[in-house]
Amino acid sequence: MSTKLIDRLLGSRFWALVVKEISQILRNKQLLFLLLFPPTIQLLLYGLTLNPDVRHLQLGVVDYANTPVSRELVAALTENHLFMANHYSTSENELGQQVEKGQVTAGLVIPPRFNRDLSDNRTAEVQVLIDGVDANTAGIAGGYISQIVNQYNRQLDATRAPRLIEPKAVFLYNPGLISSWFFVPGMIGVVLTLIGTLVSSATVVREKDSGTLEQLLMTPAETWEILLAKVVPLFVLLMGDVLLALSFGRLVFGIPFRGNLVIFLALSSLYVLVGIGFGIMLATLAKSQQQVFLMSFFINLPLIQLSGAIAPIETMPVVLQSLSLLNPLRHYVAIVRGLLLKGVGLEVLWPHAIALFLFAIILLSISINRFRNQLS
Repeated sequence: MSTKLIDRLLGSRFWALVVKEISQILRNKQLLFLLLFPPTIQLLLYGLTLNPDVRHLQLGVVDYANTPVSRELVAALTENHLFMANHYSTSENELGQQVEKGQVTAGLVIPPRFNRDLSDNRTAEVQVLIDGVDANTAGIAGGYISQIVNQYNRQLDATRAPRLIEPKAVFLYNPGLISSWFFVPGMIGVVLTLIGTLVSSATVVREKDSGTLEQLLMTPAETWEILLAKVVPLFVLLMGDVLLALSFGRLVFGIPFRGNLVIFLALSSLYVLVGIGFGIMLATLAKSQQQVFLMSFFINLPLIQLSGAIAPIETMPVVLQSLSLLNPLRHYVAIVRGLLLKGVGLEVLWPHAIALFLFAIILLSISINRFRNQLS
C-alpha cells in the first residue's frame, strides 16, 4: 500500500512542480547565496555580539598609596580577567579624561592614606568612577567591583587583623543608570542607517524598473544635475528624521543634550551622506526593488550588530572589535552618545568625525561613478 502511494506521488503533477521548483532554485546561484550565506553570517554575529557576559572591561587606576596592599587590590580586580588594568594615571583629572574619551569603563582611585587606615584598623575608602552611558555594563561593573572588594576583605580578615576596604562608586553621565539613555542614541543611528539605505536605493531602482532612467538620457541635463537632484531631497528628508529622532528622545525618554547642536547636525549630515552613498551603490548593483531590499537587509544587520548600538563592543571578540572600526555606524553611535550624554566636543570626537568623512567620500565616489556609468 505504501509503495503504491509513493508511486502515485512520484507520478503526480504536484511532484513534477516540486522538481521544477527545486531545479530552478538550484540554478539560481544568487537565490542560493541569499538563502544560505546571510543566515549563517547573521547567526554567527548574533551569537558573538549579543553576549550578556561582561568581561575584559578597561580599568583605569590612580594609586596614590603605591604600596604592596594597594597593588594587591588592583591584582584582585584583574585576576579573573573581568577588568584589564592597562591605564595607570597620575591624577584623578587624567583618569576622568580617560573615562570621558571612552578609553576606560571604570576608574579606581586609591587615596594616599589607604595603607595607614588599614594598619590602624580603620575602614579604608577607595573611589570608583564608572562610565554610566551604558547603564547595563555600568551596573554589572559596579556589582563586580563590590563582589571582588568584599572577597578581598574576607582575605584580609583571614590573614590579618579585621580591616575593611569600602568602595565609593560614582556613576558618571548617567547617575540613574537609565537603560534608554544608552539604547535610544544608538537607535538614532540604526534608524538613519535603515531609512537612508532603503529610501535612496529604492528611489534609483524604481526608476530603473519603470524605465524613466533611460528617459533621463534624452534630456539636456548633465549627469551631476540628475544625481544632485536625487541626493538633495533625500538629504533634507533624512536630516528632518535626525531632528525628529532627537526631539523624540528628549521629550519621551528625557535624554539630555549636553553637547553642541551645530557639531551634532554637522556630523549627522556626514552620516546621512554615508547612508545615501550606500543606498545608491546598492541600487547600481541590484536589478530590481526586491533584490535591493534583500541586499540592504543582509548588509544592514551586520552593520547594526557591530556598531555597539545594541550590544557593547567590549563584549565582542577582539577580532570583531577590530572589524567594527570599518563600520561607519559604530563611529556615528559614538558621536551621538558623546554629544548627548557626555557633552564632549571635537577634541574628543575627531577620530570618529574623520572616519565618517572618509566613509562619505569613498561611498559617494563609488556610487556616483557607478551611477554615471549606468546613465552612459
